[in-house]
Order: sequence, then structure tokens, then C-alpha cells
Amino acid sequence: MSQNVYIAGAGVITAIGNNVSEHLAAFKAGKEGMGPITLLRTIHQGKLPVAEVKLSNEELVSMTGLPDRTSRTALLSLIAAREAVADAAIPDLHQWRTGFVSANTVGGMDKSEDFFVKFLEDNNKGKLRDVYDHECGSMTEIVADQLGVKDVVTTISTACSSSANAVFYGARLIRNNMVDVVIAGGADALTKFTLNGFNTLMILDNELCKPFDQDRKGLNLGEGAGYVVLVSEKVAARLTKEVICKLSGYTNSNDAYHQTASSPEGTGSYLAMQGALKKAGLATTDISYINLHGTGTVNNDDSEGTAIKRLFDPHYPPLSSTKSFTGHTLGASGGVEAVFSVLAIKHQLIYPNLRFNKRMENMPFEPETKYTTDVPVEHVMSNSFGFGGNCTSLIFSAVRS
Repeated sequence: MSQNVYIAGAGVITAIGNNVSEHLAAFKAGKEGMGPITLLRTIHQGKLPVAEVKLSNEELVSMTGLPDRTSRTALLSLIAAREAVADAAIPDLHQWRTGFVSANTVGGMDKSEDFFVKFLEDNNKGKLRDVYDHECGSMTEIVADQLGVKDVVTTISTACSSSANAVFYGARLIRNNMVDVVIAGGADALTKFTLNGFNTLMILDNELCKPFDQDRKGLNLGEGAGYVVLVSEKVAARLTKEVICKLSGYTNSNDAYHQTASSPEGTGSYLAMQGALKKAGLATTDISYINLHGTGTVNNDDSEGTAIKRLFDPHYPPLSSTKSFTGHTLGASGGVEAVFSVLAIKHQLIYPNLRFNKRMENMPFEPETKYTTDVPVEHVMSNSFGFGGNCTSLIFSAVRS
């Protein structure tokens, strides 16, 4: 069994950039991606801010070379996955047993919505091919085919922890000698169904979100994709470039408290973070930075904060929610934030938490508000907590020769 799983490459696309370098520039400039709805046809246009990728479907089709009938979820997925593979620069990738573990929650729902608009007007209209790739697994298969990955191809859909689970499932595949390389992460596109659903839950903010602020009102939905390339020790030894870091810890827990709410005690969050630390063989004082799940809802931030207080008190590492930049990208968020965590180690930086003004009354800590560089970042914890109490924490660690 391989003892270490390394991160060799990373790729990302969200509302603040189409690749890794654009994201780093946006973080440095403090430039969020949220704004008025421009691409999604919905009754909420002009009312709710969202974090849209700043490319139309036509532009994404042109970038990927996929057919114009392809779901936006698959288009975003392929862009980020290709960047991750290119960044890893694995010589002759296809000589290795390679897997693609990808997560999403909406599948091809955007195309299904387009179909039903026309079909409901006239049931002789609408193209059935638009609903052919409705289910989540189709997104993974489309992208795997484009990447030429055939050994292991699987889809994970566990709400907002989906792509964090994809990353640690990929690591388990490598550690159990089932594959040598895994491209792992996830993607999600904005859809009317998602926007309407979260609005019904009354957890959307009609202004820009303020994670971990006392006066937070809710989240802003976003879209995007993020992937890391996991490699075994054998592959890492043959790379022509240094690995970025390693995945040292990971744990999934489920407190099954409620269909959509986190437990007030933060039980699932606590167990996930505690388990990841144990897996990594680390103490709380070893963590250099926490990338919070930090959605900006009253329930989530209080629950996650309670768990952090229980586990880390009295010594809190720097922490922040990058969802203040990207919005909540749902099934993609764990993969997107895994990329951010990896970059924090690579570039020795800590991200700011935008629009923070007032510390939460029951918390003895507050998030970082400045983009900080040239700081020692050795171990980064990334939290992803989903509906149904499905909670996952990942820990990425620097590799020192």
C-alpha cells in the first residue's frame, strides 16, 4: 500500500477566473465574482446576486471543442480538469492506471430546463437529446472520454461535500493500489432548479454574502469546477517537476441531524476535522490555515464555528471563507477549495474573508481580512459540509526534502 498520495497538478474555473493564475490575481486584488444574473434565464434576475463564470455556453463550447448541446456542468468540468492534467505534466500519462473521480449535483439539468420550456409551450417541440445527459454520471463520462481516462471512472454526489469526497476517494484508490493517478474534484453549473430550491429554503442573501460575520444573512450561489491530480509515490518519483504537496488527512462523517441544516453542536463538522487530524497524525496546533466551508448562512457558520471552537480552543489558526469570492459552488466547492488549499501551500499565502465587519457574538475568533503572503503554510485544512449532515475535511501538507 502506498504510504503517501501527492498532489501533482491543479486546475480551476469560477466566477473570479478561468484558470489558476487568474484566481491568484483576483485574490490579491480582493475582487469577488458575485453580481447580477446575466446568463441564467430566471425570475430572480435583478433580485439575487450570483457568482457566474464570465463565459457564455458558446464561449465554453469554443474553448473545449465539445458539441453545443453539452451541459454547462460538463463544459466547466473539462476546462478545469484539462488545466490540472497539464499542470501535473505527467510524462506519458496513459502508461499509468488512471482514474477520474468527479462530483456534481445538477448533472445536465440546465439542458433539461431548456427542453421543458419549449415542451410545455408545445409538446411537439423541444429536443429529446437535451435530456439525454440529465443525470450526474453523464457529466463524468463525457469528460473522462475527452481526457482518455478508462481505468476507473466514477461519480460522487453528496451535496456540498461531493468533490471533497471525490478527492479522498481518489486517494484511497491509490493507497489500495487500484490506480496510480487520479484526477479528482468536481463541477456544478447554476440552474433554475438550484436557485429556486435555495430560495425556498430562505438561505440566500439578496446582497453580497458575509461569511462568519455577526450580521450574515445567507449565501450567494456560484458555479465552477476544480480538480487536483493525485499521484502515487511511484508516479511522483518519475515526474519531471516537483509535486505541490501531499494529501495527508481526510475523513467523512455524518451526524444525520437534518435534511438541510447542520447540527447546532457542529457534531458532523467536529468529527470530520478531528478524524482528518488523526489520519494525518497532526495536532490542532500544526494547522497553518483553515479554508472554512463558510457559506454565510446563520446555521452553517454557527455550527462550523462551534465545532472549531470545541476542537481548536484556545489556539486558532488563520481561517477564512473563499466563498466570499466565488459564491457557493455546491458540488464543485470541495474541489475548488482543494485547489485553493494546494495553492496556499505552493505560494505560502492566506486568503482574505471579504466583507467581514463584526465578530460572531458566540465565537472567540474571527476570519482573516487581508491577503497575506510570505507566511509559513505547512498544513491546510479544507472543510466541506453538505446537506444531510455529510461532512468532510481534507488536510494538505507541504513536502519537505
